[in-house]
Amino acid sequence: MLLTDSVDETTLNGLRRLVHDAGLRVVLVAGLIRRAELLDVIECGVGAIVWRREATGDRLFQAVLAASRGDGDLPTDLIGQLVSQVGALRPGAVGRLGVPLGLTPRETDVLRLVAEGMGTGEIAVKLAYSERTVKNVIQGLTTRLGLRNRAHAVAYALREGYIS
Repeated sequence: MLLTDSVDETTLNGLRRLVHDAGLRVVLVAGLIRRAELLDVIECGVGAIVWRREATGDRLFQAVLAASRGDGDLPTDLIGQLVSQVGALRPGAVGRLGVPLGLTPRETDVLRLVAEGMGTGEIAVKLAYSERTVKNVIQGLTTRLGLRNRAHAVAYALREGYIS
């Protein structure tokens, strides 16, 4: 069982290690999972999620039991989000390994600051990255998603609900 207030890259890395490296079945207890992170959590191999506010003994027992059987157990609001995200996938919007081509939390953070009008140097300082890292993040996502430039990337992120 992994408990977190919100899902970030550190949480996702921890989930990957627990599920893929250690071979464990994980129940994620979270305070918040943003829409942009839901598929990442599922991709990590988490099949049981419990909202922190609903984490009673009985609810946790039910989630652990489902995870131990390899079943899915998600809050109904997340099921709705997941269905809408999967339904929104278009032909050509899936990568080589069958992974949806969305934005990582790092890419979302960078694009949010681009949308606020910040330049590469300002973004690097704000996020404690090098300027090269910021450029690589933007280059990587524009190439992967077939976008033309930063403005196109911001428009994509706004349209797809990664930033608002």
